Amino acid sequence: MKYDMYNEVLEQPKSLKKTLNEEESHMKEIAEKINGMDRIYLVGCGSSLSTCYSARDAIGFLSDMNVEVHTGYEFVHHKNLQKSNSVLILTSQSGETADTLAALRKAQENGIYTISITNEPESSMIKESDDSVLTRCGRETAILGTKTYMTQLLCLYEILFSIEGSVEAEKILNDLKQIPSIIEELLKSTEEENRILAKEYKDEDIFYCMGSGPNFGLAYKVAMTMLMEGALKHACPLYSGEFRHGLIERAEKNVPIIFLDAGFPGDELTSKSIEFSNEIGAKTITFNMNDYSNIHPLLAPFILIIPIEWFIYYLSLYNGEDPGSTRHIGKVRY
Repeated sequence: MKYDMYNEVLEQPKSLKKTLNEEESHMKEIAEKINGMDRIYLVGCGSSLSTCYSARDAIGFLSDMNVEVHTGYEFVHHKNLQKSNSVLILTSQSGETADTLAALRKAQENGIYTISITNEPESSMIKESDDSVLTRCGRETAILGTKTYMTQLLCLYEILFSIEGSVEAEKILNDLKQIPSIIEELLKSTEEENRILAKEYKDEDIFYCMGSGPNFGLAYKVAMTMLMEGALKHACPLYSGEFRHGLIERAEKNVPIIFLDAGFPGDELTSKSIEFSNEIGAKTITFNMNDYSNIHPLLAPFILIIPIEWFIYYLSLYNGEDPGSTRHIGKVRY
């Protein structure tokens, strides 16, 4: 039996191509419109928040533009918002996330320009924001987000790196166009090895997940919305540099730790953490960008998510869980 997530994982290359084909010129226009803004706020929740973290940390390697990330209600209750010459970019699969909508309305009350990135053309976010980008995924039913995660991340990178405009940024934008075909190959080449890996780890109940730079956003997604929501495992995300503050006292023999490595400056600490974890006998799982692609390392989240999606899918399967269903999400509103 194949759950909805399986098919939606396979639909990612098509969704990325369609979003690029139909929205690229519009995203360039948005980038031109907001170029020169003093402050860019990024807001999302769950998987959408993870795309904001990755985009912020990726652009931070090249640019000094002022980019802040908030959850929806953090933004709503923030008392020090810059109201002039600033923009709020919101990400949401449904376009109806209550926290994110509240942030949109707060921004508009304060004269902040708003841009929504969402997958639902008739959503409140599309209707209420000043501008919008529609991700072209078709309906997504699995809760943990695959094709909508990918396309939201694509849109944030396209807008932010178009603003930055340097030679390095252009290289990243060019490599971004290669992502759909690279993913198409990775979907075929990484499924079986991660099915086997999932079978090995199916009885584990807790996972730590670490990354630096834009891979922290991916670590956040893997822990918060994939392992916890999808596979129903306890999980915790960390920046690689924080390994020695807390986790180093819980990294023990046979404790599973997932490491995301792309050769970022902060990955010097990722390597040291892997070395330490191996020495004490922890169960280290490393996903290394160099094993999957030679495109720009700042695009690592697009690449590393593919083997991880297969790992999570089969981890859920071997535990008798549908990775696209939920017990409480959607029922509890607050």
